[in-house]
Amino acid sequence: MKHSKILLGTGAALGMLVLILDGRTAVSGAQTGLILCLVTLIPSLFPFFLLSGALMKALSGMKTPFLSLLGRLCGIPAGCEAVLLPGFLGGYPVGAQAVASAWQSGQISKEQAERMLAFCSNAGPAFLFGVCGSFFPKLWMVWALWGIHIISAVLTAWCSPRVDGTASEGSMPHTANPDIFMNALRGIGIVCGWVIFFRVIISFLERWVLWCLPAAVQTMVMSLLELANGCCALGNVSSTAVRFLLCAGMLAFGGICVTMQTASVASGLSIKPYIRGKLTQTGFSLLLSALLVFPPARMYCLLLTALILLLGKKQKRCRFPEAVRV
Repeated sequence: MKHSKILLGTGAALGMLVLILDGRTAVSGAQTGLILCLVTLIPSLFPFFLLSGALMKALSGMKTPFLSLLGRLCGIPAGCEAVLLPGFLGGYPVGAQAVASAWQSGQISKEQAERMLAFCSNAGPAFLFGVCGSFFPKLWMVWALWGIHIISAVLTAWCSPRVDGTASEGSMPHTANPDIFMNALRGIGIVCGWVIFFRVIISFLERWVLWCLPAAVQTMVMSLLELANGCCALGNVSSTAVRFLLCAGMLAFGGICVTMQTASVASGLSIKPYIRGKLTQTGFSLLLSALLVFPPARMYCLLLTALILLLGKKQKRCRFPEAVRV
C-alpha cells in the first residue's frame, strides 16, 4: 500500500510538472476531448444511459423467449436477461452500468455481476456505424464487424466459468431503488471526465512520441488508451484488411479509458473479471476477423476457435435459481 501511494504521488507530481512546462498542449487536448464529448458522446450515450436504466426497471423479472434463450447460452440468471440489451446495444460503458444496477437492486449476486461484466459491456452500433463506418469501402464490412463483436462477446460468456448463488442483503449496496435520471447523469459525467483526461495524454504523446512511429502502431497505441481517438485514426492505415483487423480488436478491448469508465460506473465490483473477459473477447474478435479477411489464416483460426470452444464446453455448468426480485 505504501509503495502504491508513493507511485501515485510521484506520478501526480510529474504530471503537474508536465502541465506547467507544456500547458498549451494540455489545454488543446482538453478542448479536443470536450468537443468530442459535446458533439459525439453526450448525444449518443446519455439517452442510452437513461433508457437502459428504465428498461432494466421495467423488464426486471420478466421473461421473453429470445432473451431467455440467449440468457441460457450466456449463463445469465433467469429474469435478468434484459441486461443483455443495453450490454449489446448501448455502447461502452452502458452495459457495465446496467450490470451494476441489477446488482444494486438485488436481482443478482455480486459474484454473478462480476462475471457478467466480462461480456455485458460492448461497443454500441451507434458508435460503430457512426464513427467506424466511414473508414471501410463497403457497408457489409461494418455489419461484419458488429457481428464479430457480438459473437465474440457470446463466445466469451460461453467460456466464462459459471457462478451459482442468489443475491443476499449483505452482498449488495443499500440502493435498492436507484434514481434512474441521476444515475444517467453520473454515468455520462464519468465517461466525459475520463475521455478528456485521456485526450490530454494522447495530445502529449502525439507531440513527443507518436509522430515517429508507423501509422498502424500509432493507431494501436491510441486505441489502447482511448477507443474513440483510436478509431478516428484508422484512416492512417492504408490496408483495408489490416484496418479491419485493428478495428475488430479495438472494439473488443475498448481501451484503458473504457476500463476506467467501467470501474467508475461499476463501483463496488471487482474489475478483474472484466479485464479477463475483454482480453478473451479481443482474442475471439481477432481470430474471427482474420478468418474473414486473411484466407491463408482460416485453417489455423478454425482449429484454435474449435479448441477454445471445446475447453469452454467442458466447464462445469450449474443450474441457476430464480433471480431475487425486489
